[in-house]
Amino acid sequence: MTFLTRFERWDPFEELTTLRTRMDRLWSRMTADEETALAGWSPTSDVLETKDEIVIKAELPGIDEKNVDVEIEAGVLTIKGERNAEKETEEKGYCRIERSYGSFLRSFALPANVEPEKISASFANGLLEVHLPKKEGAKPRSIKVEVKKQLATAA
Repeated sequence: MTFLTRFERWDPFEELTTLRTRMDRLWSRMTADEETALAGWSPTSDVLETKDEIVIKAELPGIDEKNVDVEIEAGVLTIKGERNAEKETEEKGYCRIERSYGSFLRSFALPANVEPEKISASFANGLLEVHLPKKEGAKPRSIKVEVKKQLATAA
């Protein structure tokens, strides 16, 4: 055996792959406890603004309206609730369950131009709509510009 045959070829990319795998494992261990402590899922939401109001639409399919709460506190609108899992999964022969179950929580910071006393919410066909009317002074208004005629000056 010669001196040159004892050396192994070093591959820096293999080292990086090993480091990445170890970091992924470490990260998954660190975040596993946080995920169970937080709400299990979060509904998708749209926020749209018109000149008169702000509307929040949250998709809550398969949720009974009695399991949804909308609250306002300290300038924050909070939507929370729970989607219960089906009890008969064994008999139905499910192979895979991708829908999320459990409690959820979504919070939205309210702008200062919203009338908190006039906020309303409706729930139909799995869609929650929260209407946030704007204050009168905050609504845009158009201002008419007057054009004054300029007098011609005599030379």
